[in-house]
This record gives sequence, structure tokens and C-alpha cells, in this order.
Amino acid sequence: MGRITDSTRIRTVRVREGRLYAGRKSDHVAVEEPLDIRLNGQQLSLTMRTPGHDVELIHGFLHGEGLITHREDIREARYCDGAVVDDGTGFAQNTYNVMDFTTARPQLLPVATKNFSTSSACGVCGSESIDAVRRRSRYTLGRDWTLTPGTILDAARELTTRQPVFARTGGVHAAALVDRKGNLLVVREDVGRHNAVDKVIGWALLEDRLPLSDCFLLVSSRASFEIAQKACMAGIPLLACVSAASSLAVDTAREFGMTLVGFTRAAEDGDGRMNLYTHPERLDLSAAEG
Repeated sequence: MGRITDSTRIRTVRVREGRLYAGRKSDHVAVEEPLDIRLNGQQLSLTMRTPGHDVELIHGFLHGEGLITHREDIREARYCDGAVVDDGTGFAQNTYNVMDFTTARPQLLPVATKNFSTSSACGVCGSESIDAVRRRSRYTLGRDWTLTPGTILDAARELTTRQPVFARTGGVHAAALVDRKGNLLVVREDVGRHNAVDKVIGWALLEDRLPLSDCFLLVSSRASFEIAQKACMAGIPLLACVSAASSLAVDTAREFGMTLVGFTRAAEDGDGRMNLYTHPERLDLSAAEG
């Protein structure tokens, strides 16, 4: 498996009391490498990701695109020889950046006619509208439980302690699945916020936990359309993000009955704040003042 972090030499520049200071030091950066995703031997997607938990990432990606519904849909997952050729032998080396998934059922054998090209910034291309989510989604989001805002804030506070790559580099996003008691079931980090989400949903798929009707999704980034889409596809009724929500994420959450929480900021003393965009009925605000 490839490296998760790397080191580089940098120049530091600081201004203090109007005076300019410059220096040099070694710094850690998050590794970003391509992952060539192949389905039944044909290239399906090329995404930029932080190496690690690639099997979970691809399961989550395939599920979010509606190409698989259960872990049994995949018969085999294997790394393939990459494009790097060994100078001594002339043979292709395994760079762990090419992975082929073989489907189990005959009806899944044909690969989708269009390729998906993604980056660590743009999210998953291919799910272009709310209508596409409606066609692919298998789950109705449950409305039979509520959370206190404190449960979400406690989870956000714990998430900051469960991000070792971010602590070292400051350059990755995190996603977590959290149960109704606030326990973080799984945490994954990646340079791509959508990749981090794919990894936790892929974990849940492999653990046979879908639909995730008793969990909420917590992300250390903004909530964009593709993250709301992936949550809907996995049956997650509440999405909380540390930053803002995009307009299409709000529209998607409103359409499918998802509670969308943004600017989830937890303070060390137990206090915090959040903005509630859609479907407030899942948050218990009975003790609210004012």
C-alpha cells in the first residue's frame, strides 16, 4: 500500500509587529495519488485519493452510483499491474493504483457506457441531478427518532481527535458514521471529501449494515450535492457538516426528507453551534430558550 503522508522542504514566511521573517523547515503533506477503478476489466473511473481503504472506497463509489446494492454483488477485488515498468526486468510493477472489481451476477457484467472522471476537489461526476438520485435510491429515510444537538456536537468534538492524518498534514477531510448515542462507528480520512464518504459507506456495505437508518453522517467539510446524494443512497436520515451546505445539497435534503445540519462547531467546554437547513423534526429542541 502507498504512503499516506510525505515530507517536503518548505520556506516559512511570517510577519510579526511589522517585521518580515523567513526560514526553512521540513513539513508533512497528505499523499494524493490516482486510483484507476476498473469494473470487469474495463476502466470505469479515475479518482485522486489518499491511499488506504481502497476496497471500501470503491464499494462505496459503486453503491453511490447505483451499480451495486449488496456486498455479494462483487465476486473479486484485486490490485492490478500499474503503468510503471521496472527498468531491470521490463515488467509492469504493482503500484497499488489500479484496482479491478469483478461482479458476481450476470446482469451486472456490462459496464456503464460512460466513464466517470473525478478529482479530489470536484466530487463524483455522473450523478447530475436530484432526478438521478430518485431513480437510483432504494431507501426511504426514516423519521422515527430524534437527537439532541449535544449529541451531534459531542461527535464533532470527538471527530477532531480521530484524524491523525489531518493532525500531521492539515490537508485531508474526514467522514464518520455515528450512531444515535453519539458513538463514532467508523472514521476515514482522504484528500477528497467524497472519497472519505465513500470509504465509510463502503465499510458499512461490507459489514452488511445498509440501510444506515439508525446513524448520521458527519463530515469535516462542506456538504455538497454529491455528499447528500451518497447519504440518501445509503439511507442516512441526517447529515451534519463542519462547514456550509451548497444550494443543491439543501434542495436534495429537502426533497428526500433528510435533516441537513451545517457549520457544526463544537467548543472544548461542551458548548457549540450549528445551522439547521432542512427537516428540523429530527433535532430535539424542546429545551431551547428564546
